[in-house]
Amino acid sequence: MSTDQLRGKVVMITRASAGIGRAAARAFASHGAKIGLLARGRDGLEAAKQEVEEAGGKGLVLVADVADAQAVETAAERLEDEFGHIDIWVNDAMVSVFSPVSEMKPEEFRRVTEVTYLGYVWGTLAALKRMRPRNRGVIIQVGSALAYRGIPLQSAYCASKFAMRGFCDSLRAELFHDKKKIRVCIVEMPAVNTPQFGWVKSRLKNKAQPVPPIFQSEVAAQAIVFAATHNRREMYVGFPTVKAIVANKIAPGLLDKILARTCYESQQTDEPEDPSRPDNLFEPLPGDHGAHGTFDDRARKFSLQLWLEEHRDLVRGAAIGAAAIAGLYLVSKPKRKL
Repeated sequence: MSTDQLRGKVVMITRASAGIGRAAARAFASHGAKIGLLARGRDGLEAAKQEVEEAGGKGLVLVADVADAQAVETAAERLEDEFGHIDIWVNDAMVSVFSPVSEMKPEEFRRVTEVTYLGYVWGTLAALKRMRPRNRGVIIQVGSALAYRGIPLQSAYCASKFAMRGFCDSLRAELFHDKKKIRVCIVEMPAVNTPQFGWVKSRLKNKAQPVPPIFQSEVAAQAIVFAATHNRREMYVGFPTVKAIVANKIAPGLLDKILARTCYESQQTDEPEDPSRPDNLFEPLPGDHGAHGTFDDRARKFSLQLWLEEHRDLVRGAAIGAAAIAGLYLVSKPKRKL
């Protein structure tokens, strides 16, 4: 499928009200898709719908908490009743807590797991219920480098991303066994400038931030649209994601010590946090929070690694061609007489 073929396709996006989901909704809309906009906060969803329709798509507001499996199923029914068969499902909903493990509460671990892991499961089940009889469809899971390498102060979020990756491995094997033409792709993200760092529950001394380098939400959205239209099992976005995953495979013990030394400071700004500020762990915050957080001045709008990933056949061909030319040059180079 090319991006030209997205016109008229039906796409469900969870957490479409803000951050990566919001940017992805705009990106799909720019290709003429019809989009189910699912999240808890109506203010953000209504604003997202307006942006979708301004970009050339159609939007349907679906207020639901992805931790509620029946609510997700009901939202899927409404989307198909309104726009037709769901072609692409994007799971992006998440919540997190910035806190040492020793200070986490059971209800916080439970809530992060119910949204950031089980929310993906419930979304995937709703998608499969519709895609399996038709034997077609694409499920995109918005992942993270933290699905491979856990970091301090985000234990619940990292654990949920690890769990999601294992769930998808099992699912893919089952789909192959059943000869189903349904694709499942995880897009592993770097640090992204989303509003979550201003509303996440936090016990940090200073305000939370993405671990630099930081990318704009539109870079993430570009990768999601590409994954939806190309046959990829998994995509890494940004060189920091590649470095984190590869380094953890090579020397995880060394990374434990490096992260212990550097990752507390790198996840915090110099501004003190207000311990009494509201957060969105259990309830959405009112208002429209948009696709970007407060780090626009530091966020990158382009990823060379993503460009290379998108054009890997061209890059591979160029590399083979360069190697062939170099080989011919070495073979034909006159030999010096001794």
